[in-house]
Amino acid sequence: MRAAAGFTGRANSTLTCGDPAMPIPDALRAVQGFAREHGIKPTAHVVNGSPPERAIEAAGWRVDLDHPGGAESLVMTGPLEKFADGVAESRDLPGWWELTAGSEVSPAQRHVLGSGSGVCFASTTDGDTVIAAVRGAVVEDVLHVARLAVRPSHRRQGLARRLMGEVAGWGLAQGATTCALQVAEHNDPAIRLYEELGCTEHHRYRYWIPAGS
Repeated sequence: MRAAAGFTGRANSTLTCGDPAMPIPDALRAVQGFAREHGIKPTAHVVNGSPPERAIEAAGWRVDLDHPGGAESLVMTGPLEKFADGVAESRDLPGWWELTAGSEVSPAQRHVLGSGSGVCFASTTDGDTVIAAVRGAVVEDVLHVARLAVRPSHRRQGLARRLMGEVAGWGLAQGATTCALQVAEHNDPAIRLYEELGCTEHHRYRYWIPAGS
C-alpha cells in the first residue's frame, strides 16, 4: 500500500502482486481503510490478466476509466547498451521541476521524484531555460526512467531521443544494464520512440477502484 498525497497513480495505489495472505475481499477492504486514513482514492494497481485481476473484478471493483494518466499503461524494458549515447549530468534545476511537475511543486512531488540515492535529474537547456527533462533512478541493475518531457516549442528536434541516450549512459555508469519505463497505451509517439530505442512491452496494468466510486 502506497500513499503520496495523490501525486501519481503508482505512489497512491496498492500493488496487487503476490499473495495478500487473506481473502481478496478482505484485502480490498484493507485497501479502502488505508485510503481513508491517507485521504486518497482507494485504488488497486493490477497487472492485466493476472489472477488478482479476476478476483478483484469478482469482488465488484472496476477499471478506473477516468484515471488522469489513462486507463491502461505499458511497462517496457530494454538493454541500455543499445541506445546509451553520452552520460547525463544530474542537475537539480528549478526548470527541471517546473517542466516535469508543474509551476508549484508540492512536498509530495519532491518526495516521490527526489527521494533515493541513485537518482539523476537530466535535462537539456537553451540558455537558462530547461527545454527537455527526464528522471532516472537506478535500483540494483535496472534504470527506471520517468517524467520524460519536452517543451512544446522544442518538440520534433530529437531532444527526447538524445536525452534518453544520455540518461542511459548515466545508468550504465551506475552499474545498470536494463531500462524499465512506463507509458500510457494511448501515447503512440512515446511508444514508437521507446521501440526504436530497443524497448519491448513487458506487461500492461490498469488501476481498479470500487464500483460506484
